Amino acid sequence: MEEQYRPDTESGDRDTNVGRRTLITVLLGFSVVATVGGVLTPIIGYLWPPSRASAGGSGRVQVGTAADFPAGQGKVVPVNDKPVIIVNSAQGGLKAFSAICTHLGCIVEWDQGRQFILCPCHDGRFNAVNGGIISGPQPSPLPELALTVEGDAIYVSEA
Repeated sequence: MEEQYRPDTESGDRDTNVGRRTLITVLLGFSVVATVGGVLTPIIGYLWPPSRASAGGSGRVQVGTAADFPAGQGKVVPVNDKPVIIVNSAQGGLKAFSAICTHLGCIVEWDQGRQFILCPCHDGRFNAVNGGIISGPQPSPLPELALTVEGDAIYVSEA
């Protein structure tokens, strides 16, 4: 009779199981860490929004004419590659504010029906006269920018 080859089953299984167990433990640990990190990162970003460095202004920019901003209207325009909202409210006249929400950096818009500045990301609401907070999660009001009217032209300066 021929003798069959039989590997040492006890020691071979033990080495293989230890390797498999270690691999599964490492993969499971990595999965748990990745899941917890993926859940906590947006929560921390929501609670502590990043601070934004303000670059120095590079002069004034003509954003339009008086006819472009009728009373009771608001419009987002670019000024030096940054969004600015120009509002012509009945109470405050022409005002310019940064159109970047102070919460998470979304671009705000003008709510024509309710006559305030609205951040569509988290329903943040700003006053059209002074940029102050009406409601929402934003930590500070919209920064006001220098707006000048010369003749029919409207100019905005970042600084």
